[in-house]
Amino acid sequence: MENEKYFNLVPSIGGSFGYAWRKMFGKAFLFLLVTVIIVGLLNGPSAGANIKFDGDYNISWLLLFPIIIFGLAYSFLFLPVIKYGENYLFLKAMRDEEFDLKILFEGFKTKYLNIILANLIVTALVIIGMVMLIIPGIIIACRLVLVPFLVMDKNLDPMKAVEKSWQMTRGHGWEVFFMAILSAFIFIGGVLVFIVGAIVSIIWIHAAFATFYQSIINVKDKENPIPILGVNEE
Repeated sequence: MENEKYFNLVPSIGGSFGYAWRKMFGKAFLFLLVTVIIVGLLNGPSAGANIKFDGDYNISWLLLFPIIIFGLAYSFLFLPVIKYGENYLFLKAMRDEEFDLKILFEGFKTKYLNIILANLIVTALVIIGMVMLIIPGIIIACRLVLVPFLVMDKNLDPMKAVEKSWQMTRGHGWEVFFMAILSAFIFIGGVLVFIVGAIVSIIWIHAAFATFYQSIINVKDKENPIPILGVNEE
């Protein structure tokens, strides 16, 4: 609907994916497409952290150790900033706010330390949870899914973003979990229709989670609703 208000949405799986599907094909589609492609290309160097050794162990270690170190540094000191920027860009697109591709790199100037620390904290907590029979790790991952948005959108420091995400997702953990499951099927479906379908599916998934975040904001912070489509409420 042309007059649909973002702040009228409430947290739901269907509502998030439905709104995201309608919104992603608007004026922001080209920017979102380019964003996903850029992030996909920038994600490549992190593969160095996952290299496995074959053949002579000593020779492989000597040759590949620098590549592995670079891959790890890239994964934890560079890539999170890009991914947090990607989440923020999708959020602004779903809100129909002004945005450009520079948002992908905005964190390097304004929020670098917060992003790196937040990513490390979330990663550590999820890994610890996974070690504890996997299920706690899944729960933690679902409950902390809003951390990137909170760091970028609300300028929260890492621990406050973790605490706030845990608080905001209380009662919505299953929705996040099933959104993740649905996202996996959407991506598989996209892959089946080759590269274009895969890229569109990634755009849809990111847009849905950005919508879900804003939907929870709507419920938790009714005193400051965010209008869309440039419509200001009196």
